[in-house]
Amino acid sequence: MTDQIPRDSQTEIEAAAFRKLVSHLREHTEVQNLDLMNLAGFCRNCLSKWYRAEASERGFDLSDPQAREIIYGMPYEDWKAAYQTDAKKDLKGRPQ
Repeated sequence: MTDQIPRDSQTEIEAAAFRKLVSHLREHTEVQNLDLMNLAGFCRNCLSKWYRAEASERGFDLSDPQAREIIYGMPYEDWKAAYQTDAKKDLKGRPQ
């Protein structure tokens, strides 16, 4: 299927889809990283690590905090303070 799309267009499409995913995750702060890991096997932190690794392969050095800020849209510590819930409290009442 993707062989019908020129490589440069495919890259643009993939980049746009990635930006929409990041935007979606920024808008849905109620979705905790723990939930993402349990359901999808990745979280915002995973995305930031993948972003950092890909940047590094292309000669751009990013720190973990810089990569996280790109994904979270703010410093990670600020996001945690504003949106992260206590995982222990979250686990109470969930089916085992």
